[in-house]
Amino acid sequence: EVQLQASGGGLVQAGGSLRLSCAASGPTFDHYAIAWFRQAPGKEREGVSCITTRDDTTYISDSVKGRFTISMDSAKNAVYLQMNSLKPEDTAVYYCAADYGRPCAGRYYHQMDRYGSWGQGTLVTVSS
Repeated sequence: EVQLQASGGGLVQAGGSLRLSCAASGPTFDHYAIAWFRQAPGKEREGVSCITTRDDTTYISDSVKGRFTISMDSAKNAVYLQMNSLKPEDTAVYYCAADYGRPCAGRYYHQMDRYGSWGQGTLVTVSS
């Protein structure tokens, strides 16, 4: 099972940008769905974006569409979440998660119980 390390969070003013990284360690980076989730204080964890490593297919939540972009670097076994035009409501702990052997599969990437590996989370705080 792949191990994940999320990083890149921090404090940023509204309108600013951050890039989160999810580094994966393991024998292969192929055939994974790698997703980003976030959990704001007092709220449930929600899916933000997902990428299928086999074919680069990506999905993005409506709440961040047009502002966030997911990408990957197979050579580095890393997935990135570029976050632009950040808003205070984007404040949350961001987690990356991996599901081996299946694609993101559209809206089903939101199902947290399909992911066998989770990173430790990285805090993003957006000030107004």
